[in-house]
Amino acid sequence: MKGGRAAAPRSPGEGAPRTAWCGDACLVAEFGDVIDPRVNSLVRALEAKLAALAPPWLVEMVPTYRSLAVFVDPWEGPRDEIEVFVDRLALSAEREPPPTAETLAVPVCYGGAWGPDLDRVSRHAGLEPAEVVRRHSGGLYRVFMMGFTPGFPYLGGLDPALETPRLENPRGLVPAGSVGIAGRQAGIYPIESPGGWNIIGRTPLVLFDPGREPPFLVAAGMCLKFVPITVEEFEDITRLGRGTAP
Repeated sequence: MKGGRAAAPRSPGEGAPRTAWCGDACLVAEFGDVIDPRVNSLVRALEAKLAALAPPWLVEMVPTYRSLAVFVDPWEGPRDEIEVFVDRLALSAEREPPPTAETLAVPVCYGGAWGPDLDRVSRHAGLEPAEVVRRHSGGLYRVFMMGFTPGFPYLGGLDPALETPRLENPRGLVPAGSVGIAGRQAGIYPIESPGGWNIIGRTPLVLFDPGREPPFLVAAGMCLKFVPITVEEFEDITRLGRGTAP
């Protein structure tokens, strides 16, 4: 079986992408070793190129912060040819400008019952709760990848002053729509689930609905802008069923 090529850690865009086989039916293309918008743009560009060309051996793709897992049907093409094909597309992605990202406004009701950890983040940051809200809603967040639960977006772009460690004791149940912080990452819980992130607010938007097409409101590569709303506005959006759009 052909193995992957070893490589030393490198900066975004430095040298050719590296590929490695994970079993017989998954080829991983790596663009870097750091969480970086440029690296993630290259991942998204390769995914778009493969999707557009739709080679017969392509089964599925899973993007991450810095790599793209390409699942293939090994009966539809020789492994060596598949790897050369992906290598060439990955190289061409490095020579092109980053793809344009769609931006979605996400209304958030901060603090209180909707954000029980806002005060914890405030104390850790040494900032007033209102300043935490201002800084959190003042940034533009990139959806680096999806994971953990269906529709959970891992977001980059958090103000460094708001970086806060995960809870020592995770909650057994976090409500759907909860907006959280964990270290340097931000995220939104799309469904009720256990979790240890610091919950500072909640959005009335429905991020995951299996009866909707597509079921996911957010996708990797998008940008999110958090918009503070009042309790009354939160309840109005929920009551009127406008949870699928800002």
